[in-house]
Amino acid sequence: MINIKNVTKSYAKGSVKAVDDISLEVKNGEIFGFIGPNGAGKTTTIKMITGILKPDTGSITIGGKDIQTDSVEAKRQIGFVPDSHELYDRLTGMEYIKFISDVYGVPEAQRKANTEKYLAMFGLEDSSEELIKTYSHGMKQKITLISALVHEPPLWILDEPMTGLDPKASFALKEEMRSHCDRGNTVFFSTHVLEVAERICDRIGIIDDGKLIAVGTIEELRKGEKGTTLENIFFKLTEAAEGGEK
Repeated sequence: MINIKNVTKSYAKGSVKAVDDISLEVKNGEIFGFIGPNGAGKTTTIKMITGILKPDTGSITIGGKDIQTDSVEAKRQIGFVPDSHELYDRLTGMEYIKFISDVYGVPEAQRKANTEKYLAMFGLEDSSEELIKTYSHGMKQKITLISALVHEPPLWILDEPMTGLDPKASFALKEEMRSHCDRGNTVFFSTHVLEVAERICDRIGIIDDGKLIAVGTIEELRKGEKGTTLENIFFKLTEAAEGGEK
């Protein structure tokens, strides 16, 4: 579903490499967790996958569509939840969902069914007609999620999606992620909650200082060390990477 080849992105006129020559393939039917320290390059990578940023070098395809040269068709396949809320807060929650549905050309019956499904799932049925500017952080996160999923995209790209969610909503989202992938679709998500990544991901990629330092299943990352947690693996790999740079 996602194919990243030799992608690099620099800032400050090339003096700072936020992403350094990474290559990665994310398959249909898998939940792929993307983890790393703050400033490691996670959000920059996600912004390039979604076409918000352009790579300095390399290519990214979504379902075989190049995100730069065939951007509209590539983006039709994506439901994106960023790590910050960019909402029109003078709209009601329902108006915002309808607006996003219209952008994607979602048929009315599909929009109605999915809106009802996700409003119920995230407990927003009684708040959907209120202005977004009155919403709490968690409510804004839920509306962002609903709007990203209402057009039934095959690829969900979620940047810290559990931030601000209550336990019930977090559980519902994790269940929905699994169900989505069981139908042959794909979820690519970043998180700082390593226990969540360990529990629900089919594979995990660890990025540090712009470099992809490990990719694999939990068992592959353990390398035979039975019972080792993702947290232990994460700290071991990132500390080793930092040590190699000195």
